[in-house]
Amino acid sequence: MPDIVIKKIKKGGHGHHGGAWKVAYADFVTAMMAFFLLLWLLSSATEEQLQGVSNYFTPETISQNDSGSGGLLGGTSLAEDGALRSEFGSPTVSMDIPPQQSPDEREAIRVAQMEEQEFNEAQEELRKAIESSEELQGLEKNIRIEDTDEGLRIQLLDEDGTAMFPSGSPSMAEHTKKLLQKVAEIIAKLPQDVAIEGHTDSVPFNRADGYSNWELSSERALATRRTLEDLGLNTDRFAKVAGLADTDPLMPEAPDNERNRRISITLLRGTGERTALEGGQENGAGGETTGTSGENIDPRTSPAPVRRPSFSVPSQP
Repeated sequence: MPDIVIKKIKKGGHGHHGGAWKVAYADFVTAMMAFFLLLWLLSSATEEQLQGVSNYFTPETISQNDSGSGGLLGGTSLAEDGALRSEFGSPTVSMDIPPQQSPDEREAIRVAQMEEQEFNEAQEELRKAIESSEELQGLEKNIRIEDTDEGLRIQLLDEDGTAMFPSGSPSMAEHTKKLLQKVAEIIAKLPQDVAIEGHTDSVPFNRADGYSNWELSSERALATRRTLEDLGLNTDRFAKVAGLADTDPLMPEAPDNERNRRISITLLRGTGERTALEGGQENGAGGETTGTSGENIDPRTSPAPVRRPSFSVPSQP
């Protein structure tokens, strides 16, 4: 029988490889688009949003304790408190991204922070001005400064027999005028509107014409406004002038106490024209302030300087 020879012809060559390269190229282009999109998102996100994303990828529910097992349980038993895990999935992480603030909200926060620094600096400046004045020695006890929700409140009150007004009279004592001069020098450099209130104790009047603590407190508040105007404070700065008699005592437990007789001058928070002051802040004023060393400044001739508060002091008791 003759031998049967089978010849196999191998077909080869270097024909085209199909469309696999197109798939790879499409994947590459998609990845590049995703990469550049990520870069754009990172450049446009706020710092708070970036922090939220960072916290998302930093789980806080996984135990960080070192142990011999090196596992998720940290070497503890499932029977122990704090070692239990959900059997339905991996630990979850909650992410709290603060809402993005509008430009108006950011501006309001910036102005409020700047105003708080102004109030703190004004307290310290007024305290130093009174302490450095020889003619006002001993009157530190007659002035009280508070940072309240309403604003910065400066109160001139009777203390230890030293009265701001003669008994039953709206005529201002000379030392009261000198105290008001220091107050005017400070508040003339701030933009806020001013509210003035007169207060008395609960001791009634015995006058046939019906004159009472209401009239007395009102006239003392008006006398304070006129004095501040004479010292150079603009008339349009006054938002309110009122007499409250004995309805708002400083010492409710002792309504007839002399400290209830007082004048309150309040720089109202969130009021006033701030254009010049904000311009100094945005231009990066270096903290140089006219008249912050306690020297005498005449607000009638000196323009309100652009001030950059640099320190804080607590309210005086």
